[in-house]
Amino acid sequence: MSYQVLARKWRPRSFATLVGQEHVVRALSHALETGRLHHAWLFTGTRGVGKTTISRILAKALNCESGVSPEPCGQCSACVAIDADRFPDYVEMDAASNRGVDDMASLLDQAAYAPVQGRYKVYMIDEVHMLTGHAFNAMLKTLEEPPEHVKFILATTDPQKIPVTVLSRCLQFNLKQMPHGHIVEHLGRVLEAERIPFEAAALRHIAKAASGSMRDALSLLDQAIAHGAGQIAQEQVTLMLGTVGDDHLYAVLDALLAADVDGLLAVADDMAARSLSFDAALQALASLLHRIALVQFAPAAVDDETERVRLQHYAAALDAEYLQLAYQIAIHGRDDMSLAPDDYAGFTMTLLRLHAFRPERPPALGSGDARPGDGGRARALPDAGRAAAPAVAASPARSSAAAAPDAAPTAVTKSVPPWETAAPAASAAVVAEAAAPAASTGDATLSLAAELAAGDWHAVLRRLELGGMVRELAQHCEWVGLDGDRLVLRLSRNHRHLLEMNPGLTTRIADALAACAGRAFRVHVETGEIAGATPAQRDAAERQARHAAAVASLEADPFVRELQDRFDARLVEASVKPL
Repeated sequence: MSYQVLARKWRPRSFATLVGQEHVVRALSHALETGRLHHAWLFTGTRGVGKTTISRILAKALNCESGVSPEPCGQCSACVAIDADRFPDYVEMDAASNRGVDDMASLLDQAAYAPVQGRYKVYMIDEVHMLTGHAFNAMLKTLEEPPEHVKFILATTDPQKIPVTVLSRCLQFNLKQMPHGHIVEHLGRVLEAERIPFEAAALRHIAKAASGSMRDALSLLDQAIAHGAGQIAQEQVTLMLGTVGDDHLYAVLDALLAADVDGLLAVADDMAARSLSFDAALQALASLLHRIALVQFAPAAVDDETERVRLQHYAAALDAEYLQLAYQIAIHGRDDMSLAPDDYAGFTMTLLRLHAFRPERPPALGSGDARPGDGGRARALPDAGRAAAPAVAASPARSSAAAAPDAAPTAVTKSVPPWETAAPAASAAVVAEAAAPAASTGDATLSLAAELAAGDWHAVLRRLELGGMVRELAQHCEWVGLDGDRLVLRLSRNHRHLLEMNPGLTTRIADALAACAGRAFRVHVETGEIAGATPAQRDAAERQARHAAAVASLEADPFVRELQDRFDARLVEASVKPL
């Protein structure tokens, strides 16, 4: 017996076995159950999503000897003949090769005769958009008022090319691309039925390469079986597809977390040795960063449980802001690949850019970028839409703006830029407290025990090396009280999702406190109205004050004022970043 390819062998033969098109199946099933049968259906969608398959199932449902129903028996002579492509009353016409008016006239002449064997004559016209204008005109009248025994099924990958006069005479169903998870599950069931060993990670690569087409996925699966000599392994599949394996992508993330530049370059060298595509690597890296962001904010959106568990480590370790920046760097690095001296240089520069922009650990008290003495120094950056673009000084010809004396932030009455208003509006007292010398937080040498006794959660938090989601949670909490080893914090209701997404974050705060203080803590986080100011609010107020002072120092700079007077220039406050 000759070998039958998997795409044909495993083509669904009933609506129950059809994968990924539930919305179309539901509509057709209701129509078949109630007898409200239209005379023409139009199925649109990309290749390999089930247009021809649905038409064959629909033809069986209309002509099954057990009666018209959404569940054809699959065993009567009509069902068997349709599956075997030898049913005289089911005609498939390829409009790409039979597109003329003569071909259409011949088909319509046959439609006038009664069915030979079945209940209905079903005409399926594939790639109908390829018909000529005269052919469309020839079929209009018959398509609008066909004989009672005739049903038309039209299929196309490009519905925009179909005349509106034809569209108005059909019921249109848009078949969506197959979800990634659906393809992986279906390929797994096929391999289990075929008794072929496989690795789940390999199927994910095939599903990604299929781009939503189940037929393409099954064809690639056939190729992978041949390539792997009867088994499906991840390494063999990535070699066959020429794609970058997950091991390279995770190695990049691990090196970024460890600030290991040599590790980043080692990944690039290994890819070059294997002749892997650097362009595809950046595309895959951007996709991975996207899935990590989903795990941070909407874990349920990642339907692969194994992948979600693996990504949780990176979701917790990477700051949400840096993750967004890294995504932009990856996609812009791919866009700029054609401008690079070569692909290796473009890829390694993107990796180095990811390393250069990675966030530092939260600074110790009194040593970070929150020093009030920095408020008067500023620089202007270009639009942040491209993260990798070089900074442009607001005063390029001289450095007086950067060296301007520190201005008193409380005297500046500039409006707060819109991107700085994510935190609740801070009172003037909080702004003044943030901009003033940090006497309220005590001396920089104040011990953690004293800070805990003073109830200064902002100072305590600066001592803890927190990152990712746990840092986000701690930043939006205010101090309530400490009773023995039980620390109580209050989280604003606007940020309660941080706790609901991962209740275990409180344990990580307690572990960080214990590691720093040398004794155990129990942390309880309640939700409610914030009475004072959270660390996030204080940091936001501090940024507002420093930004206002930086803008004021630039506006007072003689060179900037000369530019404004001579060239009618305008200082874009949103581009100013305090140093």
